[in-house]
Order: sequence, then C-alpha cells, then structure tokens
Amino acid sequence: MYLECINCGRKHDISAVMNTCSCDGLLEIKYDLSKISFKLEERANTPPHVWKYRELLPIRGSPITLMEGGTPLYRCKRLGEECGIKELYVKHEGMNPTGSFKDRGMTVGVSRALELGINTVACASTGNTSASMAIYAAKAGLAALVLLPSGYVALGKIAQALMHGATVLSIRGNFDKALTLIQKVCSEQGFYLLNSVNPYRLEGQKTIAFETVDQLNGRSRTNTPDRVILPVGNAGNISAIYKGYREFHELGVIESVPMMTGIQASGSAPITHAIETGAAAIEPVAHPETVATAIRIGDPINAPKALRAIRESHGLATSVTDEEILKAQKDLARLEGIGVEPASAASIAGLRKLSHAGAIDGDEVVVCIATGHLLKDPETVIRSSHPPVEVSADLNSLYDAIFHPQST
Repeated sequence: MYLECINCGRKHDISAVMNTCSCDGLLEIKYDLSKISFKLEERANTPPHVWKYRELLPIRGSPITLMEGGTPLYRCKRLGEECGIKELYVKHEGMNPTGSFKDRGMTVGVSRALELGINTVACASTGNTSASMAIYAAKAGLAALVLLPSGYVALGKIAQALMHGATVLSIRGNFDKALTLIQKVCSEQGFYLLNSVNPYRLEGQKTIAFETVDQLNGRSRTNTPDRVILPVGNAGNISAIYKGYREFHELGVIESVPMMTGIQASGSAPITHAIETGAAAIEPVAHPETVATAIRIGDPINAPKALRAIRESHGLATSVTDEEILKAQKDLARLEGIGVEPASAASIAGLRKLSHAGAIDGDEVVVCIATGHLLKDPETVIRSSHPPVEVSADLNSLYDAIFHPQST
C-alpha cells in the first residue's frame, strides 16, 4: 500500500501521517492489486459487512468495530414505477450502528488513529460525522473534539455526540469555516483529523460498492448497477464508492463501473454547477442554504475526487430544491416504508428529476444511496408534516375524526 496524490501523482509512504500532498492535492490509498486475490464466491456464506473485505482495507491489526455495514438493499417497485425505472434499489445506510454511512469510514479511521498511537480525534461536522466519530472514539477509548456550525445541526445528531462523551463546540459560522479551523487545530495540536479529507475514512466508505455487488448477485440481471445515485455534500462518499467499483473492476470481480450520479441541494450545488458548465474546478458557494443540513456545504473538500468520479464514469450531476427533497422523503416513506433524513432523499429527488427529463434510461439498474436514518432529523419531519389531531376521549369524537377529517 502507498498514498498517491491525485493531482501530481507523487507517491508517499503509508506510514506518513498526512491528508494532502505537498502540492495541496488530495491523497488516496493505492494497493498492489496484482498481489490480491479476491473472489466473492469464496465467501458466499459470509454476510456483508465492512470487514468482510479487509484485504482491500488499510488496517492490518484488529479493527475498532460496531459491526457496521451489511445495510439492506431494498427493491423499490412502486417508487420505480412512479419514476419510470424498471429496476430500482435503495441501499439504506441509515441502518448502520449510528444511523448513517459515516460508520463505515469511522471504523477504519479510528482504527488507524490507534495504529498511529494518537489519543485525540477531531472533526468538523454537519452532524453525522460528529455522531459517528464520537461513538467509535468512545469504543476505542479516545478523546473526541467536534466543531459544529451553530444552528444548522439536527438535534438527533448532536445528542449522539454529547451522549458518547465528545467535546462539542458550536461556532458562529458555516461548515466550511469549521473545517478550516479544525484542520488548523489538528495541525498545531497533533490531533487526528477524521473528516473525509482523510483517505482512510474513504476506504471504509468504499465498501458500499462492494456490498452492493454482493447483494445484487443473483437478485438482478447484473451484479453491477448501471447507475448509482447519491447525495453530495463534502463529496467524499461519491469518491469512495467510485473507488470501490474501480478496484472490483481491476480485480475482475465486475465487468463495468456504474455511472456515478451526484445530487446536490439547489442552494448548495458547486459540483453540479462545475459538471453542467464543464469547469475544471468548482466555484465555492459562500452562503450555502438547504433544509438538508447534512449536505449544506458550499466548498466541498473532496470536489476534485468527485468531479473525477462523475466524469470518468460518464455520470451526471444535478441539483434539487428543498421542496423536491421533502416530497421525495415522504414518497420514499409512504411508497416503500423507508424512512430517511432529508439529505438522503435528495438521491430520490434527483432520480425523479433526471428520469422525467429523459436523462436516465428506464431500463437501467439503478441504486440510490440513502445516507442517513429518518430519526437523525425528526424536527424537519415534524415541521413538514401535519401534526397529530387532538380529539375528545369518546368514540363519537374518534369516529368523527377518522371518517370526517377536516380538509387541509
């Protein structure tokens, strides 16, 4: 294994504690795949989970794990019919231990911190990263420091970080400012940064790709989706999943790599703008706004990796309004019984928009990634839904409310 800069191509020793190259380019972990033998059929009886694929993960000792991964892949026929897609699946990452896909990265990232002998981990977060880092740090016996943008993090996520003992600081600024500050703190204090600029984080998240292949095998006409659609905030996940598919392709496990399709909120869409205009780099959004707080990021640090993933895979990017996100959240719940937080529903909203515009073929096998659980952000659900109707405690009042509800 070694670290390689995606910008200048320089290689760095795996023992180096670094997240970016001397040229400021992003790093990714590379393996000598010619020395790795990986055959899914040889482990067919092993249920999917992150460490099932440990030959393609950069931790050699015993990992810090809460049995993350193994999340369900649901076939969504009713929603697929409504969107014009014959074979639609939703992979519900909200079924991880802390309720989001971040656990896949944290099991690897925190395990790496232990290997390095570092006793404090830190992150900036819109919520899910802080929750996951706090919980895995607690499991490992490490101190955890979190910076949050004040007023823009759902209470469910803050509660997780607080309960598991993290030091939580709320700054008067957005996520991008919080990330700049925590990077400086980590550099000066020797803390281990666990935002997605850390290449070890993304190694855990790439197992979403491995699992999807595992789970489609025998269920679909192909073990590889034609297209993977997912929300994009700091852009680590789309980069990681693409890397996972690339590695499986190089190993001969799959015959092709899916078209990676990123969905952003319209008030926070620098990657979408770059894809649509053909720009080589993003133009950061100074004041990002969206109800989907998990993707409320105007200057995604992994943008170069995300642009590469979308372009090399011949994928797409689009943005959706908050109204489209909230509608998709309700439709996913009421048509398929899958409850997700708003950012997760961006993938469904984007699928609907692209399909109705004719940009997606109805015969494609499509997998949408739902990144976080409904209970991560119950406040938004309550605000966007009709409140419970209070009635008198007698049968006539009850029947009147059931059969003659007031129109709303």
